[in-house]
Amino acid sequence: MLKYANLTLLILFPVAWFAPLMRAGLLPLFGLSEISVVSGLQSLWGTDVILALLVTFFALFAPYLKTIGLGLIHFGFLRRKALPALDLLGKLAMADVFLVAIYIVVVKGIGMGRIETAWGLYLFTGCILASLLFGHLTRKRV
Repeated sequence: MLKYANLTLLILFPVAWFAPLMRAGLLPLFGLSEISVVSGLQSLWGTDVILALLVTFFALFAPYLKTIGLGLIHFGFLRRKALPALDLLGKLAMADVFLVAIYIVVVKGIGMGRIETAWGLYLFTGCILASLLFGHLTRKRV
């Protein structure tokens, strides 16, 4: 059952990447634009390539590689010795969620703009937390 629950993340992560994380606007007078992981990355690639590389790794590659790695362990194609490395990937992926949370707090604290969290933030966070839980449960089964 655990191996199939983990495999659902292979579908849910891409959905979370394109789902709106937040809606932001400059002032209350202007409309809100939706920001997703992918749209945020697209704007980062135009302004700061190094930060874009880091966020791309944290948001896209780390959680997906961990999910694939856990799947390989569950189906017997990878040894359980890889679990510490997969746990590290899960923790790195969680850093991206904290980064988004910090952005929200900073923008709300400045008071210049308007920001609302959207359902994609909860989906993305849930996927990361589920991945951490699946890694923990896999480790306990050893």
